[in-house]
Amino acid sequence: MTITVRFAPSPTGRIHIGNTRTALFNWLFAQKHNGRFIQRFDDTDVERSRKEYADSILYDLHWLGIFPDSIEYQAKRFDVYDQAVEKLKAAGVLYPCYETPEELDLRRKIRRTRGLPPVYGREALALTQDEIAQFEADGRRPHWRFLLPNFASDPAETQRTEVHWNDLVRGEETVDLASLSDPVLVREDGTYLYTLPSVVDDIDMGVTHVIRGDDHVTNTGVQIALFRALGAEPPVFGHHNLLTTSSGEGLSKRSGALSIESLREAGVEPMAIASLAVLIGTSENVQAIDSLAELATHFNPASTSKSAAKFDPDELFALNRALLHRMPFEEVRDRLVLFGISDERAEAFWSAVRDNLDKLADARDWWRIVNEGPLEAPQFDAETLEFLQAAFALLPEEPWGDTVWKQWTGAVRKETGRKGKDLFAPLRLALTGRSSGPELAELLPLIGREGTLARRP
Repeated sequence: MTITVRFAPSPTGRIHIGNTRTALFNWLFAQKHNGRFIQRFDDTDVERSRKEYADSILYDLHWLGIFPDSIEYQAKRFDVYDQAVEKLKAAGVLYPCYETPEELDLRRKIRRTRGLPPVYGREALALTQDEIAQFEADGRRPHWRFLLPNFASDPAETQRTEVHWNDLVRGEETVDLASLSDPVLVREDGTYLYTLPSVVDDIDMGVTHVIRGDDHVTNTGVQIALFRALGAEPPVFGHHNLLTTSSGEGLSKRSGALSIESLREAGVEPMAIASLAVLIGTSENVQAIDSLAELATHFNPASTSKSAAKFDPDELFALNRALLHRMPFEEVRDRLVLFGISDERAEAFWSAVRDNLDKLADARDWWRIVNEGPLEAPQFDAETLEFLQAAFALLPEEPWGDTVWKQWTGAVRKETGRKGKDLFAPLRLALTGRSSGPELAELLPLIGREGTLARRP
């Protein structure tokens, strides 16, 4: 049996780091088991689903290093769902209901006042043909509910019916079907809700493991019952904890909060996102991992906590810095070219500046500083200006080697008597326009003697 998983977002917005957590859990699980990863778009909501969102989700996944084995669209499979509906109707487990939302709300309130759980009471099963005909004549169209197997012989008399599964993440889980309403599978207008297409697709596509957020735990009992009603063995389920902001707020595709697109535009590296998305809320330490292959060795679904994982977006930039500070030149060479960093000094430049970068785009500013001087002309008092003029007069002649900075500052120290911060800080500010940054011993040979003299105050 080939392990097969799927990532099945609805294309109604940009995916965020929380959605990415689900995608990565599935991808890494498939990689560890030499399995298949299906990208499936749950786009049966034709009003809100957009092709541009589906395209952006695929782009984000590819950027993160996730490459699906196949791509499926539910909107192309309505005939398959129609066949499943007929099968359920023929089996007597899909029945029509004519209540309006207001009537359903009133019934729930009445049940609460009687101390009963606010679940659907299956009143539609008792409708006569005359009553159904009257509803139809009045212009009502039915929605269709799945009859849960939570009774012995009379559907009106439910009994505790436990559905058990060994959750890949949470361990042993139980749902009592008697505590749930019969779910609506088909709306009045004939469109499908999430449950039926999802189960039918999992069956048809051979999905062996369903790994998703723990907001789906309760409806897993319903889905297991539906798998069996359709004559299929349920897959293995795993429900990971959800990501929230540090204040406990949930994430939303539609709000665009922490979308992968916005994080990419902010300069966050793919592996910073992947490292945080996978490791936070687990027994593993959150650390910057260099590749998805390495991340797979740290990935264990069972190590995931049952409580929500809160994170601070600033953690992403801490991981980002860690990744950049050890990133080899070979890995970043082509990306630096996009910033115009491509001559024979590029590798030495990268070695000099990478420990001072928060994001890769910061390298562009340092390249400008190396080639053109400070981005803003620094200001000096008279005493410092006098010191700098004396220092620049002592600049060694070419050729320059790796020790030119040591030679120069040694001569300046001997001539002026300055040392430590009093010596180095003014030189750094004159050369770069900044009070901190890369080692000047590495920058000075890149700037060159002519470029250095051009910065003489």
